[in-house]
Amino acid sequence: MPAALAVLLRQAGHDAKTVPEENLSGMDDPKIISAAAQEGRILITFDSDFGDIRNYPIQTHAGIVVFRLINQRWAHLKKPAQRLIESRLFERLQGGLAVVDENRIRIRSGLTR
Repeated sequence: MPAALAVLLRQAGHDAKTVPEENLSGMDDPKIISAAAQEGRILITFDSDFGDIRNYPIQTHAGIVVFRLINQRWAHLKKPAQRLIESRLFERLQGGLAVVDENRIRIRSGLTR
């Protein structure tokens, strides 16, 4: 994910960290999700592998948001990212999966009230 997303999240009051900031660059997916879970962080990614609940079952992590966009450049990511922030989903996702595309946010499960 672009560092600009972390900046946008921080501006919205979220405690966001990037993979490089956490010294996890180059690590495999299980290590990244494990580190996020240990810190109680929701993982935000373009990597659709994290959307497979057979590999990353609901409630075994703090939450996963997968962006599925046709164009992953910041100019195209910014609007869906802002929509995600405005949805206040982070406060309710706890252990679940959300998939964000250009037009909507789908919740796989794990949503709390």
